[in-house]
Amino acid sequence: MERLNLNVQNETSRLRAVVLGTARSNGPVPNVKDAYDPKSREHILAGTYPSNADMIIEMKAVAAIFDKYDVKVFRPEQIEDCNQIFTRDIGFVIDDVFVKANILPDREEELVAIQYVLDKIDSDKVIRPPEEVHVEGGDVMLHGNYIFVGTYRGADYADFIIARTNVEGVQWLQETFPNKKVISFNLRKDNLNPYNNALHLDCCFQPVGTDKCIIYKGGFLQEEEYQYLVDLFGKENCFEITNEEMYQMNSNVFSIAPDVVISERNFTRLNTWLRGHGITVEEVPYAEISKQEGLLRCSTLPLIRD
Repeated sequence: MERLNLNVQNETSRLRAVVLGTARSNGPVPNVKDAYDPKSREHILAGTYPSNADMIIEMKAVAAIFDKYDVKVFRPEQIEDCNQIFTRDIGFVIDDVFVKANILPDREEELVAIQYVLDKIDSDKVIRPPEEVHVEGGDVMLHGNYIFVGTYRGADYADFIIARTNVEGVQWLQETFPNKKVISFNLRKDNLNPYNNALHLDCCFQPVGTDKCIIYKGGFLQEEEYQYLVDLFGKENCFEITNEEMYQMNSNVFSIAPDVVISERNFTRLNTWLRGHGITVEEVPYAEISKQEGLLRCSTLPLIRD
């Protein structure tokens, strides 16, 4: 049986293997009360929630780019009437360890759908945090010796379905990966207004290239935590996005290599900036999927990078 030797130490090194979500059987439009995030809720109410057919086309475009760059792609086994697009939520790799996320309980079957992938990994390299630990892949960002973690420290954490990584999650990462410098960021949460909500850290920040990042100041509740990242990367290396660009998910692109980024074709200002810094931009249509408050990073789960 083919073995997978995991290796992910940052967000941008050359990608070799990835789990890409699937939209083949997304199910009917959810009820408003079942919406997991304010953007999905907005589109359910407006009658503009994305169709399966449109989302399948968008994901095919991403799969074609992985094919072009000779990336090994795994897809989840299909579960009828289940949203399996956002594989980043269900797990993540740090160095050579696969962490199964403690996700919202009714998403547990999404993990089962990638069990055939996990079976290719040494069992002692697949771990799951204890029950009280909440942590999702969208909140976990690797940068060499750093692990950047999005969280919500408010006493009203339990009131927010969009607060996905708790303080216990941050502590658990510190204890489990003691050789890493774990830095947490308190993110702005809003159950109803998508313009005011950073669902995960990758909704307001992401490294690109070798020394640059995309960042949205308004996603951070503590200005000094935003400033920490700006100082770390250097102001001239930060692409600051607007509130509208954050809403459109401009920080949620996905790197295949330091000089290759998959981005949404409508991200004109960002894509121009990336190309201006010598980065090849592979543009795809992803505007329908973005209506569920997730984009390219959310729908990919890297397993091996160089």
